[in-house]
Amino acid sequence: MTSSSSFSTHVVTNQPPPLLPFDAWQTDQALRDAVAREAPGADAEPLAEYGARVGSELSEWGFLANRFRPQLHTHDRWGNRRDQVEFHPAYHQLMQAAMEAGVHSLGWTGGRGAQVLRAALSYLHHQAEAGTSCPLTMTFAAVPVLRKGGAELAPWLSRALARSYDPRDVPGPAKSAVTLGMGMTEKQGGSDVRANTTHALALGAGRYELVGHKWFFSAPMSDAFLVLAQAEGGLSCFLVPRHRSDGGRNALRLLRLKDKLGNWANASAEVEFEAAEAWRIGEEGRGVATLLEMVGLTRLDCMLGSAAEMRRALIEAVHHARNRRAFGKRLLDQPLMREVLADLALEVEAAVALAFRVAGALDRGAQDAAEAALLRIGTALGKFWVCKRAPAVVNEAQECLGGAGYVEESILPRLYREAPLNGIWEGCGNIQCLDVLRAIRREPRTLDALAAELTRAEGLDPAFDAELADLRARLARLQAAEAVPEREARRLAQQLAQCLQGAILLRHRPRLGAAFCASRLGAGRGRVFGGAHLQDVEEELLDRVGF
Repeated sequence: MTSSSSFSTHVVTNQPPPLLPFDAWQTDQALRDAVAREAPGADAEPLAEYGARVGSELSEWGFLANRFRPQLHTHDRWGNRRDQVEFHPAYHQLMQAAMEAGVHSLGWTGGRGAQVLRAALSYLHHQAEAGTSCPLTMTFAAVPVLRKGGAELAPWLSRALARSYDPRDVPGPAKSAVTLGMGMTEKQGGSDVRANTTHALALGAGRYELVGHKWFFSAPMSDAFLVLAQAEGGLSCFLVPRHRSDGGRNALRLLRLKDKLGNWANASAEVEFEAAEAWRIGEEGRGVATLLEMVGLTRLDCMLGSAAEMRRALIEAVHHARNRRAFGKRLLDQPLMREVLADLALEVEAAVALAFRVAGALDRGAQDAAEAALLRIGTALGKFWVCKRAPAVVNEAQECLGGAGYVEESILPRLYREAPLNGIWEGCGNIQCLDVLRAIRREPRTLDALAAELTRAEGLDPAFDAELADLRARLARLQAAEAVPEREARRLAQQLAQCLQGAILLRHRPRLGAAFCASRLGAGRGRVFGGAHLQDVEEELLDRVGF
């Protein structure tokens, strides 16, 4: 036993090669189909360029940004207030790449299909790193609100649309580009924002001072924040800059960063306003109405983010199964593993189809009342259902890797921590389901638009037709009742969302649509992944994954 080889304890075999680099655009057939369908003729070259980066340096930066979490510095060494959050350089690299690509702005500055292309960029970026999606989404969604601010806020609007990134903590007028955060949630109210107690004192000419506390303050190193506070006329919307108009630091006191389950690259804080300078947007007492369009846009990005997390988990699982052997075969050739992976792929196909149908409605809604109505109800349905499916999909994909999927060196633990968040942000599942009921009761055009969308798939599949008949009967019973019972809201929202997914797939990928309807509607509802009997479309589903 004198040979040096005697100290070689093992040889590494039967392990998959690294997934990175990969092309997140070229490999994603479901995404490319959705963009071509919802934005025909649009220039997809920016997506091709960004997709190649997502599967290389952006993903590498994502690991670093999550490993080295943000740090809060409330004071400097001499005792002066700083209220600054320090990020790892990888976070700034991610933000710079995203903002230069227009993840935050393309929907407002592009041409044909701009909102669909922007949605695709957001979906791609989220696969590399989810935490940076928070300030990117809020900056994107703040644009319609800033447009209501008139000439006073026009400079903020132009800087929010700029395709550059400036991380310096200096007054907004000294920067070429800014990011926007949000502060709505208070500890006593949560989603019930009308219970907010932060109050605003009018100083004249649209200028106010805010005093109060916010329980969740998103992206606290943003340059300005959209905040709800109680003015004399009621709950109102305000822009609160990081710096006062005289250039001094505004009275935003960051108390602590939230110690969150996931979303580690992104900072979320508690904040106190100590006579913080603010500018009113919209009328006093109309704060919720002023922010409604923004909330709809952030909910769309929650849906896109959940679909993106599902997609990234799926490709990790398929890549592993293609390159790992067990019991004499590749995992991908084991019948039960194939069934599970195909079932996950079908769920991702349906999530992408629904998310981008809503993005398409956003693109067309300004000129088409029916599309605007579909956007209204489709956003709530997709936010509820796609976000609800993400944790189950990520967990099942994690299990496909076995113990390797539970180790931090893989991305699966990070995805598992991220997966519940989009369901919580911007209104939890119950809020979305109640919003669906509210739309049906108060805005009947939304149900008409949804019914028209479902009717387009009628006659294409017997399982879908049977479910559609059951849905129509349920809606007729609910509409005949004096008051729709809230206890029905989840069952109704799930049925509407899955019917909408089935209708989109049936019209554009009929074989996949038929498989979806057979395995998700009627008697097929509620099966675990891998129990759907997808042999007829298994090969097609796995080929479309691209790995």
